[in-house]
Amino acid sequence: MDELKRTPLHDLHLALGAKMVPFAGYDMPVQYKLGVMKEHLHTRAAAGLFDVSHMGQVILRGDDPKAVALALETLVPVSVAGLAEGRQRYGLFTNEQGGIEDDLMIANRGDHLFLVVNAACKEADVARLRAGLEPKGVSVDYIEDRALLALQGPGAEAALAALNPAVAEMRFMDVATVELAGVEAWVSRSGYTGEDGYEISVPEGAAVALAEALLAQDTVEPIGLGARDSLRLEAGLCLYGHDIDTTTTPAAANLLWAIQKVRRADGDRAGGFPGADIILSEIASGAPSVRVGLKPEGRAPMREGIDLYERETGGEPVGRITSGGFGPTVGGPVAMGYVPAEQATPGMRLYGEVRGKRLPVEVVTLPHVKQSYKR
Repeated sequence: MDELKRTPLHDLHLALGAKMVPFAGYDMPVQYKLGVMKEHLHTRAAAGLFDVSHMGQVILRGDDPKAVALALETLVPVSVAGLAEGRQRYGLFTNEQGGIEDDLMIANRGDHLFLVVNAACKEADVARLRAGLEPKGVSVDYIEDRALLALQGPGAEAALAALNPAVAEMRFMDVATVELAGVEAWVSRSGYTGEDGYEISVPEGAAVALAEALLAQDTVEPIGLGARDSLRLEAGLCLYGHDIDTTTTPAAANLLWAIQKVRRADGDRAGGFPGADIILSEIASGAPSVRVGLKPEGRAPMREGIDLYERETGGEPVGRITSGGFGPTVGGPVAMGYVPAEQATPGMRLYGEVRGKRLPVEVVTLPHVKQSYKR
């Protein structure tokens, strides 16, 4: 096995008593002394600090920022040219079959675009960007000397504003350059928990000092991958490689909200991205199967990979769970998965097969826990 990479916060994780696990080629904290359940609940009630430095950070530049945005639109089905300076939006890399190669965040920072891509996909994403954009005069700079932290929860604003009051004025999906703990930070008001919060890019040499400044506040606790997963599941947020992948279309994934009208049929910049014919067709007529929320009855969680059936006995699987576990905020099991479009109505009862026994599960509206972004 290749040696695991370490983030700039690795030694701090160990000092804080983290249990470390391999994740996307990195040695990452899965939990700290509080444990997954308490870390989850603390983030929902106060503020949690996550190390997400394993994610990929990329800068796109060119002589004309508008041309850079239009070039990126040849790789993603979202409106990049319509993204205002100081704003960020969710995007998707798609393939010729309409599948999702990765999901990412795209920020307009004035003279350049700043992208954050998933850790497991970042090398392929950078290769995709270089192949698609460099011939159009766009430089693709993969940044390897910056850390990325996420501060999440209802107490995130107060905790970060203690270091710079300006962050309190930001709203959901704003991006700004602010000074934090004596260094220039690239801050977005966003995250992956369904809670209010921020994602913060800083030079790797400044990451520990910033993390310690935040953790010195009584409301902030370090949070590991375990609670990060349960938080995003309750919030109905997709995990790449599980809930979405190269075979999943945006319509099937219930991510059509991410495709602005201008990129759809009859829009001013309709199509022009990989898989456009398939994706636009499914926008018009729907996908055969779709991602839905699922609520198992009883207390037993239903995990990823469990098959779903129409009936308690007999028949072939009609769907599958892609993410599932115990939801600490909900106080019971929660899941997401794919079912035929005609069975995606909330209230529909299906059955998940757990250790040879089929147990009832109800189709429910996502998210399982109301999202609390600062609009």
